[in-house]
Amino acid sequence: MDQNNVKNLIMQWLEEGIIVLDKDFTITYYKPASTEITGFDSDEAIGKKLFEVFPHLDSNTSTFYKVITTGKPVINEVQNYINYKGKSVSIITTTVPIYEDGELVGAFEIFKDLTNMRELSEKILMLQNELYSKKSGKNNKISNGTQYTINDIVGESRSMVELKNRIRKLANSGSPVFIYGETGTGKELIVQSIHNLSNRREKPFIAQNCAALPENLLESILFGTAQGSFTGAKDRPGIFELADGGTLFLDEINSMNLELQSKLLRVIQDGVIRRIGSSTTKDVNVRIIAATNMDPNVMLEQNLMRRDLFYRLNVIYLHVPPLRERKEDIPLLTNHFINVLNRKMSKNIKGVTKEVQQRFLDNEWPGNVRELENTVESAMNFSDGDYIELKDLQNYNILGQSPSYIKYPIGEIPKDMGLKSAVAEYEKSLIISAIEEAGGNCARAARALKIPKQTLHGKLKRLGIKCDYKD
Repeated sequence: MDQNNVKNLIMQWLEEGIIVLDKDFTITYYKPASTEITGFDSDEAIGKKLFEVFPHLDSNTSTFYKVITTGKPVINEVQNYINYKGKSVSIITTTVPIYEDGELVGAFEIFKDLTNMRELSEKILMLQNELYSKKSGKNNKISNGTQYTINDIVGESRSMVELKNRIRKLANSGSPVFIYGETGTGKELIVQSIHNLSNRREKPFIAQNCAALPENLLESILFGTAQGSFTGAKDRPGIFELADGGTLFLDEINSMNLELQSKLLRVIQDGVIRRIGSSTTKDVNVRIIAATNMDPNVMLEQNLMRRDLFYRLNVIYLHVPPLRERKEDIPLLTNHFINVLNRKMSKNIKGVTKEVQQRFLDNEWPGNVRELENTVESAMNFSDGDYIELKDLQNYNILGQSPSYIKYPIGEIPKDMGLKSAVAEYEKSLIISAIEEAGGNCARAARALKIPKQTLHGKLKRLGIKCDYKD
């Protein structure tokens, strides 16, 4: 294999940009980022001085200057500047010194575009501000942002009756709540029920999935931004301010980085927030409800959450039981989903056959209530009678079959099909198996496979498989 060819291919497809300088700040190599944010190409850059192509940088703002004058690397620094064509851009950079025979001869920098992320932050904050400041109703009350109450919690099992009783008892408390439940158990329904039973019900309810946003964007969403805190930034309230007087639900809180967790802890303890880039603080009165789909003991052992934050949030603890532990609720839930979907799909299905009911009761439901709901909806699309029958089901866990797009289940791949084809089939089987175990939730499957959601999405697109990315 030609190593130079491999290097060229890597450089061609690498999204990040690369700049190499000598110690006199002359550009000796330049590869633009995929977004071309700098405003110039290689021919325009090589041979020019750094501050010639970046006229709005100076010795105080340039990471190259810091690295070449100190000899120390600068890791993951955010820079905001005006590029060669006069456009405001934001980048995140890692700049490293280059030594030869112990002597510093230059530096190189890898940079990535953050401009779109910053713009997205601004748009999200603006939309949230508009959404939660809208007035509705004759009494001009603030819309609280919920759609569920405790009456929407379906279940008569002992564990669900106990859970609903606990919700009624704790609703009016201002204490933080920590909820643990597997994916698909209905944690947000529980949280909204708490809010709508509380004396905060007329105030906003805001939910934020901590795994849904990059770390640097999540901070600005939580705390807001001050004008000038980064290029193009305006004064925008974060969701703590928008939820003032109400409830803030932080889902998948274990996905939040530890540094941001420490800032969150201070807000919970002091009741004071400060927008990014601001020197002033503001008091907020927000009830925090946090949730995770990971066992708290495992979460703490893996250092995914600060113990002091966990103890501060875990004043009231709720466990939402998985569906396999309350199977007596399956008939109730099934009929509930059929009634809801009949109205939505203009159908008149009366229920399920005894065979389907038994399959439902025998299934372990790794995706919990969400998987049951999706299974019922799928079957109703195929049912043409009064009752859902086995032939209408598409859930492969229930049918005990492998999907048609799996040619060879794991462990049954022929050894004589060639390495490349065997690896492809094995990868496909692993992906499908992970999706099934995750109850059709691809975000959870990606975590189980230890790959980014975007990578899994690309593989599924090639396989022609669709799934749910909500978590």
